[in-house]
Amino acid sequence: MTDIPRTYFPSDLVLSSVARQRGDTTISVVVPAKNEATTIGAVLDAVLATNQLFPDFVTETIVVDDHSSDDTATVARRHGATVVVNPGQPGKGAAMSLGLAAASGDIVVFLDGDVTNTTAEFVPRLVAPLLEQPQVVLVKAFYERPLHNMPTGGGRVTELAARPILSLLYPGLGEIRQPLAGETAGRRSTLNELGFDDSYGVEMALLIDVARTYGVSAVAQVDLGVRRHRNRPLEELRPMSVDVLRAALTRFGVELPSTI
Repeated sequence: MTDIPRTYFPSDLVLSSVARQRGDTTISVVVPAKNEATTIGAVLDAVLATNQLFPDFVTETIVVDDHSSDDTATVARRHGATVVVNPGQPGKGAAMSLGLAAASGDIVVFLDGDVTNTTAEFVPRLVAPLLEQPQVVLVKAFYERPLHNMPTGGGRVTELAARPILSLLYPGLGEIRQPLAGETAGRRSTLNELGFDDSYGVEMALLIDVARTYGVSAVAQVDLGVRRHRNRPLEELRPMSVDVLRAALTRFGVELPSTI
């Protein structure tokens, strides 16, 4: 029987218990951000609210400014984050690598900077499986994703590319409902060992690398309810889909032309 990731729903988690379980474990929050000046403040305020609920739960908050042309860095500093500037090639994977290098926590939580309804519960829920289950090394969020005025329909790359290829090639990982979720938590030692891809396929690559190295049971997923963020136009989704499919296929041993 194929292992499947453990799934956590809100009823499975008592946040006050999660706070007690933290003990001496340190937690870093990293937000890769490019041109997120209008939304990054609310994301960081939600992290600050976590520490108001549970003092010192988050040890540090780091924003990686990935070549923003707006005031992302200024807003981030104003809302209490340490800002790291990406001096090299832009890209989410590169930004995540810089954030990881700057982080000191035993657990590193990545949050997206364009989510408009981040709450104080996001971080505790994401780290709960890591605190409760020693064998778990990576946690992915899942959620409903509205599209325009519809309650569902977001996550088109996820539903049309990521989940189908995981179901076909990687038994068990097809059960991950949001494999491309930017809301991700992991043990720093594991993330340092495996590293990050540079492309948009970074989330897919990390998920597969963890499952191949530690087994599917080392992955958990946590329900975060509804995620509201900027929906990209269809023409921007094709290159994202290519990166996601490339990450899955190359790890399966398929040789692809570099021009695809």
